[in-house]
Amino acid sequence: MIRHIVMFKIKDEYKSELPSLVQGFYGMKGKIEGMLDLEAGQDILGSERSYDLALITLFEDRAAFDAYQTHPVHMPVKKRMHEVRSASVACDFEV
Repeated sequence: MIRHIVMFKIKDEYKSELPSLVQGFYGMKGKIEGMLDLEAGQDILGSERSYDLALITLFEDRAAFDAYQTHPVHMPVKKRMHEVRSASVACDFEV
């Protein structure tokens, strides 16, 4: 299995959209073959080192993770996140 973790810093002008961005992540849950789990949330601490949003997904294997990258359900979410983020970091690992 592959665990995919992404954290996003959101541009100031889009911070009011944080709840809807989280809901956009959850809109993918159960709609992408091979995605076994999805969790997402907004940061609650607001510390200097905090990122604004986190997305954590679990895929059954590397092939499912690779297919997710261009899946039609994922593409609009990915596009929106590229518009609203000022930075992001990711870590992908086998579990």
